[in-house]
Amino acid sequence: AIRKLIGLQARTARVIRNGQEVEVPVEDLAIDDIFMVRPGEKIATDGIVIEGVSAVDESMLTGESIPVEKAAGSTVIGGSINKNGSLKVRADRIGKDTALSQIIRLVEEAQTSKAPIQRYADTVSAWFVPAVILIALFSFAAWYFFLVGALGITEDRFLFSLSIFIAVLVISCPCALGLATPTAIMVGSGKGAENGILIKSGGALEAAGKITTIIFDKTGTLTQGKPEVTDVLPYGNAATEDVLIFAASAEKGSEHPLGEAIVRRAMSDGLELYETEQFMAVPGKGVQATIQGKEALIGNRALMDMEKVSTAAIEEGVRRLEEEGKTAMILALNREAMGVIGVADVLKPSSIDAVRELGEMGMDIIMLTGDNQRTARVIANQAGIANYIAEVLPENKAREVAKLQKEGHIVAMVGDGINDAPALAQADVGIAIGSGTDVAMETGDIVLIRSDLTDVVAAIQLSRKTMSKIRQNLFWALGYNTAGIPIAAGVLYPTFGLLLNPIVAAGAMAFSSVSVVSNAALLKRYVPEIKKKEANK
Repeated sequence: AIRKLIGLQARTARVIRNGQEVEVPVEDLAIDDIFMVRPGEKIATDGIVIEGVSAVDESMLTGESIPVEKAAGSTVIGGSINKNGSLKVRADRIGKDTALSQIIRLVEEAQTSKAPIQRYADTVSAWFVPAVILIALFSFAAWYFFLVGALGITEDRFLFSLSIFIAVLVISCPCALGLATPTAIMVGSGKGAENGILIKSGGALEAAGKITTIIFDKTGTLTQGKPEVTDVLPYGNAATEDVLIFAASAEKGSEHPLGEAIVRRAMSDGLELYETEQFMAVPGKGVQATIQGKEALIGNRALMDMEKVSTAAIEEGVRRLEEEGKTAMILALNREAMGVIGVADVLKPSSIDAVRELGEMGMDIIMLTGDNQRTARVIANQAGIANYIAEVLPENKAREVAKLQKEGHIVAMVGDGINDAPALAQADVGIAIGSGTDVAMETGDIVLIRSDLTDVVAAIQLSRKTMSKIRQNLFWALGYNTAGIPIAAGVLYPTFGLLLNPIVAAGAMAFSSVSVVSNAALLKRYVPEIKKKEANK
């Protein structure tokens, strides 16, 4: 996980020295150095833009899929990718102080500070085994020194007492106790794999059943992780298809994710796009193109203002889309507003069901996101999540998890991005989405192969069932032993003449092991409740 994080760092930087661009190793950068970043290049280190306009893809660090517009005065993060314009940046954090380096450090600290989960059997065995040895020794001494003579037993005193000593040890042999936990965990983790849930350790399987609070990352976890067209609002005499055709025709030469979303929607609707005669990207605003001899503009309000296009007629639609947390793309033809297209990162189909089920199971659910308050509120409301924390920097996600842990919560973190890795490592159970980054999957304790959030519910239900089986196994293992020890020690002999033969004791002990393994094997028939509901739909 840490190696992949380090791999995100830029190797070189184009530093301006004596009026010339000089390529130097990133380790040689100093604070206040001025460096250039061309389109498609990684930003060498954290800094402040002093010249240029561009969109920067920060998804590998922030998890947000839509590139962030950058201009003079904007901050940039080392390791993020410059998309379409040249930037001149002044370095303000280097080396171990950069955001990426801090995330690497947090992953290391969280992984090394996580305490191993103690097995139930460890605790029981710590007391049970010494107690049994003492009981066996006490039984031997009591029969050898007192009871054999007092009861007038004619057998050899030593052999009779030794037989009782052996019977006590054999009947209480902790074989079943040793099998109780691993057999259930083995079957439970195998059952998880059948349901697309990769559980990396028995500790993770145990801990999942104790979770009280679940934190969801927003982008790529609750949502699809890429923008999609959600609304097409035509104005005047324009038809919905016309708005999509002109917008997609203008955007097909663009590499901006918002433009790509519009083109994808038009293609999925089977629309034929027009040829574009002229195309020009306007950084931070939108695109300009000539289509069918008409000047097409598609972008934000700033582009419309720059081109003197009146947006009064469409203002209500734009405002509504923005209030819903969507990005409003205005389309104008020959400087007249033709329509508005709403683009947003939409919820996964499984998110609402998963949140509802977890709520019914008594879980506290929190959404964490680096996005703004408005967008966070909209997505949280759509998912049915009452508690959310917005504008959280990547390095602060692990801090939010630790804060909940200090309050006594058993916390699970569900995420998919590199920015989630420290929080996944800090959480009692880190649950990584299979479609996410390799780093997230390396750091997570549980990986959801299908990227279906109802599998979070299934993992917890499976964990609880497995823990139930472990408790049953411990009961059976200890039940035979506890009931058999007094009989093996000879408490029934003075009254009923019953004495447990060591061979019978061995048979009872073996049967307890068989019952434990058989009980664990029954877990193979278990189907999580959420899976039953899905099958019945």
